[in-house]
Amino acid sequence: MDPVSGLVLFAVIWFMTFLCVIPFRLETQGDRGEVVHGTHASSPEVHNLRRKALITTGIAAVIWALAAWVILSGVISVRELDSWMFQRMSPRPEL
Repeated sequence: MDPVSGLVLFAVIWFMTFLCVIPFRLETQGDRGEVVHGTHASSPEVHNLRRKALITTGIAAVIWALAAWVILSGVISVRELDSWMFQRMSPRPEL
């Protein structure tokens, strides 16, 4: 795996994880009972984005390390994935 591919994989995993982590422990204006005029009651009051970004980085690093290990070790190849799901690739040529 090239360094750029690894960085792109990490970025994708990070953003997917971040979108899953954002809703945890979110306090809205409606929860606090202090809705500012002109905003929706579900607008966040306390979001803790810095803390959530750090948590996301840790979780994404673990997931990325597992994914990178699977890719680099060859435990599961692209041909195996194709044979399990799509059957579009030709069989591997014998050497």
